[in-house]
Amino acid sequence: MIAFISRPRPGLRWIAVGLLLAVHCTVALTGKRAWSTTSDEVAHLVAGHAYWALDDFRLQPENGNLPQRWAALPAWLSGLHLPPADNPAWQVSDQWQLGHVYFYEVGNNLGQLLQRARAMNLFWNVACGVLVFAWTWRLFGTTGAFVALGFFCLDPTFIAHGALATSDTCMTFFFLASLGAWWRHLCDGGWHSGALSAGVFALACVAKFSAVLLLPMFILLLGVRVLCGSGPRPSASRTLLSLLIHGAAAVIVIWAAFGFRYSAAAPGAPPMIQFIKDWPPMLAAIGWQGDVLKCLRAWHALPEAFLFGYNHVLAFSHDRSAFLDGDFSVHGWVRFFPLAFLYKTPLALLGALAIAVLVTLGRWRARPNAWRTDLYRVAPLIVLFVVYGVFSLTTHLNIGQRHILPLYPVFFIFTGILGWASQAGRRSLQIAVAALLASATLEVGAIHPHELAFFNAIAGGPENGHRHLVDSSLDWGQDLPGLKQWLDTNADGQPAYLSYSGNGEPDYYHLHVRRLWFVNGLHVPQAYVSLEPGYYCIGATMLEQVYSPAKGPWTLAFEKEYQDLHAIEPLFAAYTNNPQRRAELERDASAEKWRRGISRFEVLRLARLCHYLRVRTASANIGYSIFVYRLSAEEIAAATGGSLKDWSQLIERTVSSHQ
Repeated sequence: MIAFISRPRPGLRWIAVGLLLAVHCTVALTGKRAWSTTSDEVAHLVAGHAYWALDDFRLQPENGNLPQRWAALPAWLSGLHLPPADNPAWQVSDQWQLGHVYFYEVGNNLGQLLQRARAMNLFWNVACGVLVFAWTWRLFGTTGAFVALGFFCLDPTFIAHGALATSDTCMTFFFLASLGAWWRHLCDGGWHSGALSAGVFALACVAKFSAVLLLPMFILLLGVRVLCGSGPRPSASRTLLSLLIHGAAAVIVIWAAFGFRYSAAAPGAPPMIQFIKDWPPMLAAIGWQGDVLKCLRAWHALPEAFLFGYNHVLAFSHDRSAFLDGDFSVHGWVRFFPLAFLYKTPLALLGALAIAVLVTLGRWRARPNAWRTDLYRVAPLIVLFVVYGVFSLTTHLNIGQRHILPLYPVFFIFTGILGWASQAGRRSLQIAVAALLASATLEVGAIHPHELAFFNAIAGGPENGHRHLVDSSLDWGQDLPGLKQWLDTNADGQPAYLSYSGNGEPDYYHLHVRRLWFVNGLHVPQAYVSLEPGYYCIGATMLEQVYSPAKGPWTLAFEKEYQDLHAIEPLFAAYTNNPQRRAELERDASAEKWRRGISRFEVLRLARLCHYLRVRTASANIGYSIFVYRLSAEEIAAATGGSLKDWSQLIERTVSSHQ
């Protein structure tokens, strides 16, 4: 088998690559048929459609113009409907409100919309897979290339995110493509390779704002080429000219992506008052870089939406709620992404990487001077790993393993050395490679179609994933159809309650549930909901209360506030259910105060309930992301209505019963 792969007939190599990638895409796309809308897709698609149809760029400029345009292209060509121009959310660029209308209220075919957009996004997976194969082929030969491609095609994270209408896999491709093109240009010095590099870099700049990291990567690779390369060194003048051409290409492509217009709002489009966040606080949040952006705005140096998008990314990466191993933070942890990698990478890939390290060290022991040549050949991959890795360790934006996707192609390519070494006839290594690829197949097969919830045995498997990571590492709102199916089969007429973090609309999926506090970006006031015995369906992100105003330990301050509000719960019920009583109550306090009080009560009550549910065994686990608990009246009373002592004793009894 190894011999056949290493010496395929002419043309069969790329046919085999195409077949592997076709299987990968089929698995990724068909698995999504059981998924509801994930959190970011509503914003990406309504924004991308508006870019095409209106030439308007006020929506979601922080997540890449190119991937949003690409994913929304079928929707635009199909003539789907944008939200009406008189919707006030246009005025404040609220992509979440408009996305909800676009998906659920104007008659668009949601299944068709999502399936086509997700299929479009698989283009970036295919392109990335081809690059992984081609790069590994040059380094380690055909066998090594197929080993690397095998691990790529079997990776649960790429299967999960590749067929979602988001920007993560797009930027993963452009990191690899741009560094490869720049390195080739540095090595041959030709203008053809320079033009290719400039074009790829320019497109990367409208793929995602993390493209700014390509600049230090380019400089480091230039230094490696000058200090360590053989043959003619690139001259200072030609290098400077090339960098200027790269910069000019980026500026031109950025202006082209935004219609060669400074203003984000298009003439004739709905009027715009501001972006979803106003400029002054956003600029103030990023320090000296805000002063730079003020100057660029005054000079109209780049499109308004591009500048705001960059500002938005910086501002929201400084302070963002994060969860790791039961801990909470708004500044993140240095250990977040290393642990995310450890928990969510298949054991087969981890094993392959460990063996690849041993093979490499063995090669260097046998050939003491080989390490210099080897490191030089893979310089772009090392630079990508080091620069992006350091950035990942220091960023405060710790919300999902998907943010380290650009590192994974480096790992896949590195496994190619196993294929190269196995050609030397080392039978044990050939068996090990085959066993690892078979193990990777079993790992992804066992989790399909819930690849987003993949956690390896180190993390305790997907059943325990929520104890380590949530949000887009596990629970991105994808399992409403699965919940609908489970309730239809098991609810037996009992009331069902739902607390869910995502932008899927339960009504669209015919989920007859009573809504507890949600996180969905719609800013809808939370109505009072009375709690009765029944099924409580809690998403993993909500169970851990990551984005709750009452996140973290349950403090005495929370308890006092909750008990004060609980004492007037009958008034909340009367205000909600009795219009006559509501009018009477509004004589004592404004409607806004009543709404705020109800919302705060709902937040605290859910937080108190979730503290109990986290130690209780769920009746069912839907896709590993939504936990279903059947609660009795006694449990509900103790968890949400009793004293602090009653509540603490309930938790202690529950913990003891599970030991």
